[in-house]
Amino acid sequence: MAAANGKSRRGIEEPAFIRRILIGIAVGFVGVFLLLPLANVFAQAFAKGWAAYLQSLQQPDTRSAVLLTLLVSAICVPLNLVFGVIAAWAVAKFQFRGKALLITLIDLPFSVSPVVSGLIFVVMFGAQGYLGPWLDSKDIQIIFAVPGIVLATLFVTFPFVARELIPLMEAQGSDAEQAALTLGATGWQTFWHVTLPSVKWGLLYGVILCNARAMGEFGAVSVVSGHISGLTETLPLRIEKLHQEYQSVGAFSAASLLALVALITLGLKTWLERRQAAEQAFGQSDSPSSHEH
Repeated sequence: MAAANGKSRRGIEEPAFIRRILIGIAVGFVGVFLLLPLANVFAQAFAKGWAAYLQSLQQPDTRSAVLLTLLVSAICVPLNLVFGVIAAWAVAKFQFRGKALLITLIDLPFSVSPVVSGLIFVVMFGAQGYLGPWLDSKDIQIIFAVPGIVLATLFVTFPFVARELIPLMEAQGSDAEQAALTLGATGWQTFWHVTLPSVKWGLLYGVILCNARAMGEFGAVSVVSGHISGLTETLPLRIEKLHQEYQSVGAFSAASLLALVALITLGLKTWLERRQAAEQAFGQSDSPSSHEH
């Protein structure tokens, strides 16, 4: 057995120069295609100094775009949080006809182009769409207004929380919940004190990714917004307009805000992964089997 293990280890060990080459390629790829563009965003944003940077961010249309982006994210993330928990609970805890279809529908935004999803809402709610005449008669505007932006953003972001929770809840099983219910706990008490603590890190991770995607969404929002400056321009749309108008400092200054969101997201992701790993390691070290050994 020891000889077999030694052979398997020798089989997966690569020569030192191969390891260096592979590591060098990976580091070079990350540096050229990720770090350099990111550094260039901040360099271009501050190319004319701190005063020009702040002045570009204080433009009325840019401030309006920032506020609209925050508003859309503040609406979409809580809704996706509720939907994600409900969908994950249904998929992981129950067996029902159409379960595979539900999982496929949850994954649909991952496979559909954001531009196509935006066009779907135009076909449904636009002036010439299926519901357009009825909405117009009620003086309700969805397309080229904030509701359309919210709907498009919801569509492209709703899988994130659910997809983080489903595998966690499936791995957890339902034994703990059934034990809690047997002991007299209500459904809400079971969820709050048994289910939620076991998936809290995945839930937070999904919320963070959902928020980052909501703030950075361009394709679907571009189709339904109408690009009305000061009214329906989110931050990504504002960046595009500034770039098209050759306002490079303004465009890169606004882009630096989204880049900062990405960096904060990565930092929170790393922190959550470390906290989760530390909690799992503590749980394993505190388990009865570990004390026996």
